[in-house]
Amino acid sequence: MTTIPTTTAPAGPPATGQLTTVRFRAMATDVTVTAVATGDLARAATTRAREVFARVEAACTRFDPAAPLMRANAAPQQWHQVPRECFDAVDEAHRAHVETGGLFDPRILETLLRLGYDRSLPFGGQVPPRVDTLPATTARTASPSAIPVRTADRAAAGEPWQPGLDAAAGAVRLGEHPIDLGGIGKGLAVRWAAAELAPLGVPYLVEAGGDISVGGNGPEDDGWLVGIEDPAPGGGGDPELIAVLRLADLSCATSSVRVRTWHVDGRPVHHLIDPRTGDSSSSGLRAVTVVGPDPASAEVWSKALFLEGAAAIAQACRDRGLAAYWVSDTGSTGFSPTMTPYVMWQDDDAN
Repeated sequence: MTTIPTTTAPAGPPATGQLTTVRFRAMATDVTVTAVATGDLARAATTRAREVFARVEAACTRFDPAAPLMRANAAPQQWHQVPRECFDAVDEAHRAHVETGGLFDPRILETLLRLGYDRSLPFGGQVPPRVDTLPATTARTASPSAIPVRTADRAAAGEPWQPGLDAAAGAVRLGEHPIDLGGIGKGLAVRWAAAELAPLGVPYLVEAGGDISVGGNGPEDDGWLVGIEDPAPGGGGDPELIAVLRLADLSCATSSVRVRTWHVDGRPVHHLIDPRTGDSSSSGLRAVTVVGPDPASAEVWSKALFLEGAAAIAQACRDRGLAAYWVSDTGSTGFSPTMTPYVMWQDDDAN
């Protein structure tokens, strides 16, 4: 499931001239940046927002062996100077690791490589891609980082992640295991891009693959409408909506198995890795959407709650006061009490 920004109320769109919008591809996803304004200042702000994504992708991608993150991953126990975007992403990832009690753990790269996700796979088609994997003890020469795939994918399970962080030098030491910053990097890119639009003092939206930050009360002054898609596997065509949220000056993020799912050696796997098992999560959930003030935090908690599982997610939301909406493997839906004010509509057939 991904969240889709709906920039208008159902009555119809605002005049085209009221919006400045740029759409582009970055970080293996489609990105939309919109300001409810026109003119040079709006165009300059949306351009700067686009540049944010370019910098984060260059610093944090795991699909380019020359990228700063992958140079650090190639020798994770050594110190490496990295760009500010990469340093801040590692710092934020460590904070998220602590706050979630280890459920959020970027040390899943070896598992992703073992499962064949060492390149951009053709997600989005009607048939999930299939990957032929090499034996776990073999180094994947096709891997962008030439990181050997270990048999002990659970080596980090239960061990706190304690990276070295030298802010003055802009240097990091990742520890024993390489890391993946894809999800939190995307959330941070949305946060930082939104910061380029906020000074305009007009409503705005930044959306990247289900991570969204909105400012103001939307182009019609009645909120930004955000659709939650049915995460169930299906045929072609656009996915159906199962709920619509109304947001203002908020962020949301979705973790889902609808798109990034593929087959390895005859079994389905997905990108939401449980660090406790070293494999794709089998938590009984298909998707979790979290609403909060910050897109990177919402991204982190959507993953952590997904790993909590269908049996524990309601209590976890109550314990932490999180606003979340979820879909189980059976297709049933639920949401926490703190999510209630944002749920404008939901499909009665989804329950």
